[in-house]
Order: sequence, then C-alpha cells, then structure tokens
Amino acid sequence: MTVVGPFGLSVQDQALEAEVRVGMAAVEEALAEATKSTVPFITVAAQHLNEAGGKRFRPLLVLLASQFGDPNAPGIVPSAVVVELTHLATLYHDDVMDDAEMRRGADTANARWDNSVAILTGDFIFSRASQILAGLGPEAVRLQAEAFERLVTGQIMETAGPGPNEDPVRHYLEVLSGKTSSLIAVSCHLGALMAGADPRVIELLKEFGERIGLAFQLADDILDIASDSHVSGKKPGTDLREGVPTLPVLLLKASEPDPDVPGDLRLRELLTGPIEDDALHAEALELMRRHPALAQAREDTLRYAEEARTLLAALPATPARSALEGLCDAVALRTM
Repeated sequence: MTVVGPFGLSVQDQALEAEVRVGMAAVEEALAEATKSTVPFITVAAQHLNEAGGKRFRPLLVLLASQFGDPNAPGIVPSAVVVELTHLATLYHDDVMDDAEMRRGADTANARWDNSVAILTGDFIFSRASQILAGLGPEAVRLQAEAFERLVTGQIMETAGPGPNEDPVRHYLEVLSGKTSSLIAVSCHLGALMAGADPRVIELLKEFGERIGLAFQLADDILDIASDSHVSGKKPGTDLREGVPTLPVLLLKASEPDPDVPGDLRLRELLTGPIEDDALHAEALELMRRHPALAQAREDTLRYAEEARTLLAALPATPARSALEGLCDAVALRTM
C-alpha cells in the first residue's frame, strides 16, 4: 500500500504508512479542536480555511522526522498541530495583504467578511498555537519563536523589496528562506526533537527542511511559467500577469540583454510591470518558456533538492528516510 501525500510524496512501507495515517488523523482532530471558541462566530471564522483542506505538508514532516526517534512520544502530534496552526494563521494575514479573494477553493476570510475579521482570526489562531506550544517546553517555544521571527522578517523583506545596492536574486532567496523554509525546517526540527532523536540527526533534518522548503517554493516559480495545467494550483502565468517577481524573471533581469536569444529584448520590454492584456500576457508566457533564464531557474531548484538529498544520505537507511528522499524526487518531477 502507498500513502500519497503532498507533491506526490509516497510512503511505501506498510508499517510506516499505518503510523502516518494514525498520526495525521490525530492531527486533524486536534486542529478541529484548536480552532473552536466559546464564541460561535470565532469558531466559524477560525475553521473556515482549516475545513477547506490543505496539503498538511508541515505536520507530515513532523511525523516523518519523529521516526528517527520515538514516534509515539507525547509531543509529536502537538508539535504538528502547532506548525500547521502557525501556517494557517499566516494565510489569513497573507490574504489581507494580497487582497486575495480565493484560497483552497473557498472565499478568503477577508472576502467573506472583511479585513479586520481576517486579521483578528489569524491572531486568534496564533494564540491557540502558542497555548499548545507552551506545553512542549522552553526549547520548543524558543525554536518556534525563532522560526516565526524569520517568517515575519521574510514577509517584511518582500514588502520592502531589495535595497538600491542589493542583488535582487539574493534578496529573493532570503525572502523565501524566511517566508517558507523557516516553518518547514522547524517542522523537521520539532519532530525529531520531541522524538528524542540524536542531536546530529536533529541538525541534519533541520538543514534538510531548509533546503527542501526552498526547492519546493522555487519549483512553484517554474510551474507558474512552464505548466499548461493547474498543477501549481493557479492559472499558468499568474505571477507574470500580476508582476510578481519570481526566480526566472529575476534571473532574466539580472543578465545582460542578448539580441542573439530569440525574443530576449521583447520579453524584457513586456516584463516592465504587470501584464493585464491577455494577448501580451500570452506572448510573454511563451517567450519566457523558451528563455534560458527558465532553464537556469530549473537548474538552481534542482541543486537545492540535491543538497537536501545529500543531507539525508547521512541518516539511517529507514522507510522514513526513503519517504523524505521521495520529496527530492518530487521536486524534479514538478520542474519538468
């Protein structure tokens, strides 16, 4: 039997599969409980996005990382709930910042109610995560606080943009490291820590989370351009249309104009801002798909995935390690 998780992750070992199923069921039950309030309206608002679903990528990493110690330790499921609640709360705030109208196939909280409700609901969910976290001990509190600081710092850096003398590509990678990799890395860290894994194993899993988190986010950049389907969860070229800087575009802009590259000059002209016209958008998307910058972005993404795989090689050869290696394979598949 096989459990297929986010991004095509599969668990091939039957015993591990059973443990993951039980663990994820416990996480779902705890998430439902953690988003309840004595005030009915808060419950509706807090469970709005939770009930819409999600990949549950971070809780899954907590469970897999715990396999390198005692996966039945009492802090495992609460840690998984903490990281998912933190992620969920940031989505409420992100949707306000982005003025988004849809999330996980449902109306966003700010669209259904208003910005104030969305922001305060996110705060409520953060408070519930903090209550659970307090029961995991001071080290867990410190780790989560550091991860959350990195997450917020990455968001602020994205909002502020690169400085006048700052490399936009480097700035972008630092933003992603904060916004995405921080919470994925702490998921691996907490899972292994709560399970009592060896300190060296904990460090390796944390570093794995850093790199695989960055690789998956960069893979999204490639999918936005290269995919003809809805594999990325949004229409192809959405970032191009909205003028959102992604790695392929930043790499193009960082390079010197090259009239020998077909469409290079025209593409640079089109990418000066958002592209609202459908015909111009289609033209830019097609030119971007053929540009060397996309191939370079793909190579950079695969390099981070390979770095993650290399770290795993130092871990014991277990079904859990194989499952994590499957994440590295999934990056390659997503970027094709």
